[in-house]
Amino acid sequence: MVVKVNLELTASHAVKAVNRGDVIIVIDVLRCSSSILNALANGAEKIVPVMTLKEAYRLHVEHPDFLLAGERKGMKPERFDLGNSPLEFTQCKVAGKTLILTTTSGTVALSRSSSAEWVLIGAFLNAHAVASKAIEVAERNKTGISLVLSGKKGRFSLEDFLCGGAIAARLPREKIELSDAASAALLAFKQAEDNLCETVMTGEHAQHLVRLGFKDDVEFSSQLDVFKIVPVYADGVITLTR
Repeated sequence: MVVKVNLELTASHAVKAVNRGDVIIVIDVLRCSSSILNALANGAEKIVPVMTLKEAYRLHVEHPDFLLAGERKGMKPERFDLGNSPLEFTQCKVAGKTLILTTTSGTVALSRSSSAEWVLIGAFLNAHAVASKAIEVAERNKTGISLVLSGKKGRFSLEDFLCGGAIAARLPREKIELSDAASAALLAFKQAEDNLCETVMTGEHAQHLVRLGFKDDVEFSSQLDVFKIVPVYADGVITLTR
């Protein structure tokens, strides 16, 4: 079978992917997806994404041994253990731990995708690995693939669009049919590939993070195929591939 590859531009459109029954890849390059990947790569046991600060604080009262992580307006909220910088999620801080994570856009996209059978987390950092897992699951279950971009506060995000293209580029061309949106992302990525970090840096969100002092996060998150792991969101928890 030929696998249809769709692309949704913002978190609010995740319901379309859910209704199609697609394997969903949630993408929030700066910085939620990259933080999840680095946390799990450094030994975090699991991550519990929540949409609101209120939910995060409530869950932490119930489980005080869990670490609070995330951001609002790019910065670490009050009483949180970690922000949303992927570089904060070091082995000495997260190994063996459960994290409660809330971010402005990424955890919203995850929540809106939660009723799908398969929800994977993608980034530049694991583009090849997540593409390979997605096509495997889609072929086995005879479904499509949807690249769901988290966006920036409900708006288009350059880096997420480019990442959608990077993942599409790593899918076997002979086995897929790209939607127009996915084709556009692939073309954009191919144009930017040789100067990927520099291109990401031109985006509004990257510039905002640089102004806040997080240039290193943007550079880290713009690396391709660093990790071979694929986080999966199921039953309210993110772990490594099931």
